[in-house]
Amino acid sequence: MTYVIAQPCVDLKDLACVEECPVDCIYEGNRMLYIHPDECVDCGACEPVCPVEAIYYEDDTPEQWKDYYTANVDFFTDLGSPGGASKMGKIDKDHQFIAALPLQIHEEH
Repeated sequence: MTYVIAQPCVDLKDLACVEECPVDCIYEGNRMLYIHPDECVDCGACEPVCPVEAIYYEDDTPEQWKDYYTANVDFFTDLGSPGGASKMGKIDKDHQFIAALPLQIHEEH
């Protein structure tokens, strides 16, 4: 099991979760953040700091966002397990499902 970043993160990328993650497993794509399923230790530190409530435990992901689990996992298919997001920096890609979404407009909080 792992945590999943879902739709509210698309085109927002607040990064509070990245700062909170003790194992550096939240990677930045072009349009959203992705949690590496093999590097995540299920500590849950990221979930409460997300200002838009985009992070869910895998089994608790709302039904309408179930595809985001696959997007989070498949994002790393060709990357493997880099062993830390900070050394990678922003990764110039997104999962095809995310890349195909219309631009998300977020109101300022």
